[in-house]
Amino acid sequence: MCATCGCSSDGKHEHHDHGEHGHHRHDHDGHSHGHTHGSTETRRIRLEHEVLAKNDALARENRAWLAGRKVKALNLLGSPGAGKTTLLEASIRALRGRLPVSVLEGDQETEHDAARIRATGARAIQINTGTVCHLDAHVVGHALEELDPPSGSLVVVENVGNLVCPALFDVGEHAKVVVLSVTEGDDKPLKYPHVFRASQVLVVSKVDLLPHVPFDLQQCVANALAVNPALKVFAVSATTGQGLDHFCAWLLQPPGNDAA
Repeated sequence: MCATCGCSSDGKHEHHDHGEHGHHRHDHDGHSHGHTHGSTETRRIRLEHEVLAKNDALARENRAWLAGRKVKALNLLGSPGAGKTTLLEASIRALRGRLPVSVLEGDQETEHDAARIRATGARAIQINTGTVCHLDAHVVGHALEELDPPSGSLVVVENVGNLVCPALFDVGEHAKVVVLSVTEGDDKPLKYPHVFRASQVLVVSKVDLLPHVPFDLQQCVANALAVNPALKVFAVSATTGQGLDHFCAWLLQPPGNDAA
């Protein structure tokens, strides 16, 4: 998690063109002169629990805020290059006229992905995290207020590309959706089990490339279900549209009637 992964202890989340919302800080000091390794380890574990407890409290506030507006929120997770933004672009276009969608884009640098989302006609706020490897409930809460999503809409938080730390931080979402592309390997659910265990939905993306890569779709799904038997699984190509209608049908379900 963040307290041990080495991400910045004073990383600043910046919302492009929308001002800045404070500092997100973690005390990563894992060493103290005159203390044994055991006491250092105890301090580290205690700090990790404190960080997550504080984040969870803020996440509950975010969830209540969203519920008050009847807004469904998803936390979109996956490796860099898994196809998260492309999936969002295709889904937003497919849902046009049926469900308003707005997006919080998390990346370490640049506003490229937010610009791609805005090109679909959807609202998007870019959150740049610098050297911090995930979004948390604090920064998402501020961004939600700024985003001001309409009642009955969908908000998607596209998290920083990473299969580890983002899975540990609840941001107030109704469900976590993990995206795994066929170019990554069908053993990913076994190598990174926590993100698949924490998620409610798995999207296997870029399935149009299956004839060209050594990826066993059935084995991947079996591996994922071995980690989390409750996962909903969608095999999707955002490029050709294969499977997109099934995923969008799930997106259209109101909070409480889906996998969350």
